[in-house]
Amino acid sequence: MKKSIILIILIILSQQIKANRDSLYIPKYENQLQYLSRDEEFFCDACGCAAGNGSSGFESLLNPQFIGVKYFAQHYKAKENLFTQDLTQDQYFNTIQVWGKIPVTRKLSIYGSIPFQFHEKKTLQGNINISGIGDASMMGIYEILKSKNEYHQLNGGVGIKIPLGKFDEKGITGVNPSFQLGTGSWDYQLALSYKFQKNLFALMLNTDYTIKTENKKHYQFGNQWNYAVTGFYRLWRNENSVFSGKLGMQGEVYDWNKQFGEVMPRTAGSALYGKLGFEVSYKKFSLGNELMLPAYTQLAGGDIEARSRFSLFINFGI
Repeated sequence: MKKSIILIILIILSQQIKANRDSLYIPKYENQLQYLSRDEEFFCDACGCAAGNGSSGFESLLNPQFIGVKYFAQHYKAKENLFTQDLTQDQYFNTIQVWGKIPVTRKLSIYGSIPFQFHEKKTLQGNINISGIGDASMMGIYEILKSKNEYHQLNGGVGIKIPLGKFDEKGITGVNPSFQLGTGSWDYQLALSYKFQKNLFALMLNTDYTIKTENKKHYQFGNQWNYAVTGFYRLWRNENSVFSGKLGMQGEVYDWNKQFGEVMPRTAGSALYGKLGFEVSYKKFSLGNELMLPAYTQLAGGDIEARSRFSLFINFGI
C-alpha cells in the first residue's frame, strides 16, 4: 500500500510537468504573486523535537504576504513501555498557530509564528494531557536568483526558534521525549527552496536543516534535516478566485538526542510521507489543507511509528 502511494504520486507529478496551457496567474494578483517565490515552503514546527515535529512549508501559493491561523495535527503509535514489542500507545500532537509573512524589501521577507499546543497520549494508567504556548519562530527569507522568464527561482532562509514553550524534564523519561510544549533551547535553521513554475503547473523542491542546542536542563534534541518535493496544479479560476491541488512527498531525518553530552539511545530516526491537499483563494482570503500518510517510518529505533498528519489554514492577504 505504501509503495503504491509513492508510485501514484510520482506518476501524477511526471504527467503534470507536461502541462502547457494558459497561465496559473490571476491577472489581478500578478504583481503580488511575483513575490511568492521568495517566501514559500519555509516553516519549522514549533516543537522542534524528534517525533512530534512536522515541517510543512508556507502553504499559501495564493497570498504572497499574509497573516493567518493554522491547525496542525499529528498521530503516532508508541510502545507502552520498554518491556513490550507492541505499539499500543496513541499519541496526538495538536498545534494552533498564528503566523504571518511581511516583505521588507523587494527580495527580503520576514516570517514569524507563535503556536499554542495541546498534546495527548493514551496510557494504561490513563490519558496524559499537556497544553500551553509553544516555541516561537522567526525567519528571514531572501531571493538568491530568479531567471528572466521567471520560470526558475531559488531562495534561502535563516531562522531562529525562541524557547517560549515549557520543557518538562520528566517528559524525557518516556518512550517519546518529544512529548513537550517546547525544546527549552534556542535552535537555528538554514533553508533552501527551488521553484519551477510554468503555465498551470508549479514544482517546488525544499530542504532545511535545524541545529538544536542544549537547554538549561542539559538536554539536547537531535539536529533535524527535512526535504520535500511538491507539485501544484491550477484546476480552476475566475476573476477573483483560484483553486489549486497539490501532491508530493516529504522526508525527515533526526539525529540522536543528548543529555549532559551523552548520546541517548533509541532517539534517532527518519520518516517519509506522501502528501496531498488543495488551496483556494477568494480575493484576499486563502484556505488550504494537507493530508500526509507515511510511506516509511523508523523513529526512535522502532519504538515510535508515524501514522498521519493533517493541517488546515486560513490566511488574509495584507
